[in-house]
Amino acid sequence: MGILVRWWLKGLIAFFTTSTFAYEPPTQVVIYGDDSYPPYSYHVNGEARGIYTEILKVVFSQMDGYSIKIKPIPWKRGLKLLELGRGFALYPPYYYADQRFFISPYSEPILDEQVVVFCRQESIQGRKTTKWPEDYFGLTIGINEAFSLGGEAFWDAVAQNKILTLSAKGNELSLIALYEKQSDCYINDKLSVLWALEDLKRSRKVPPNWELVETAMVSNEQGYLGFTNVDPLTYPYKSDFVAQFNSHLKRLKQDGTIDKLISDYLSNRH
Repeated sequence: MGILVRWWLKGLIAFFTTSTFAYEPPTQVVIYGDDSYPPYSYHVNGEARGIYTEILKVVFSQMDGYSIKIKPIPWKRGLKLLELGRGFALYPPYYYADQRFFISPYSEPILDEQVVVFCRQESIQGRKTTKWPEDYFGLTIGINEAFSLGGEAFWDAVAQNKILTLSAKGNELSLIALYEKQSDCYINDKLSVLWALEDLKRSRKVPPNWELVETAMVSNEQGYLGFTNVDPLTYPYKSDFVAQFNSHLKRLKQDGTIDKLISDYLSNRH
């Protein structure tokens, strides 16, 4: 009986010893998201919301070895954190590898967005608006702070003072500036502008009958999860995280989950 007890105790000790060394707590990771880009990425009382947020939540829930927190943050601050190496990843930057050298890699593309120009009717009266950016010389174009939309020709025209820009933090302030005639037009993702405009009308910050004219289509862009390439020793798990994220994202796109998430989010808005 004594031999059996000793054998049992040795087995029990071996089990707990193996289990203890086999267990590794999940790696804690913070992912930053734009807090002022509805319906894609924004916050409500500090809680991350939006289409990108919902997609990332599903992807993150299927990744092994990580406990991931999404934190909404002003876009400009999020970029700065990545530039300093104090932030691991941020969504949803467009792919500007020639401008934001501190972001690498970019994830698989998450969503397609259509960037367009909306203008006040009186600002473009008698003016052609189909050719971007030449048809807009002499106008003031609203653009969200720290956004790099518009293309090289647009920013060349800005540098030559052929076009003026007015920056504001987020869609709401940019649209209010447009309504108050501080700018003539506003460039951003089409769905995002229409979403914000409806909110402004609903809250009576602009008249319900205020209408904008959609003019030029500037570009088709894709949103990504962008990772810092600064101070790599701080994030030894980066390559595994990126590989897992891309693998699950591609699968969810292929099986229709992403399309359903987008449809459900827009349908359940109110």
